[in-house]
Amino acid sequence: MTTETILSIFLGVGLAASVGFRVFLPLFALSLASYFGVWDLNDNWEWIGSLAAVLTLGIATGVEIFAYFIPWLDNLLDSIAVPLAAIAGTAVMVSTVANLDPVVTWSLAIIAGGGTATAIKGAGATGRLASTATTGGLANPVVATVETGTAAMVTVASIFAPILAAVLVIIILTIIFRIYRSLRPKQKT
Repeated sequence: MTTETILSIFLGVGLAASVGFRVFLPLFALSLASYFGVWDLNDNWEWIGSLAAVLTLGIATGVEIFAYFIPWLDNLLDSIAVPLAAIAGTAVMVSTVANLDPVVTWSLAIIAGGGTATAIKGAGATGRLASTATTGGLANPVVATVETGTAAMVTVASIFAPILAAVLVIIILTIIFRIYRSLRPKQKT
């Protein structure tokens, strides 16, 4: 495996994790990166770097970020965004992975890309429901701010420092796993 291939995998995993926080933000950033020649995408995915894609994904990103600040709408968005995150996580992984056999590329995309995005989006949706239930939605804008900030940070790291992004993803998944374990009811023996 070449360095380019490894970095492209880290880029894909980082963007997939970001998709778990905000579906359109990492796609918009990838579109910008492709448009300005920062990252080359696989041949079938070069359309993401078109001006039309940049504009469309930019508008979608703005609408999505704004919508998450509306307490009842954020929960509705989460119900739609969980399956979208799986698709988008898979798509960003497929579009970025370089120099691998298509079977390996799609396997990585589905497992690492879609799986990472879905795990993070599922945890976020559960956290937002808990926030809504315990604060009547008053804390949801704080949750939205943290999620958007994390998505932006991991997205920027993915594009400019893919190895750092992979480390951030491992840290995020570890935190989510620990929170899940602490909330899970203990089994009595």
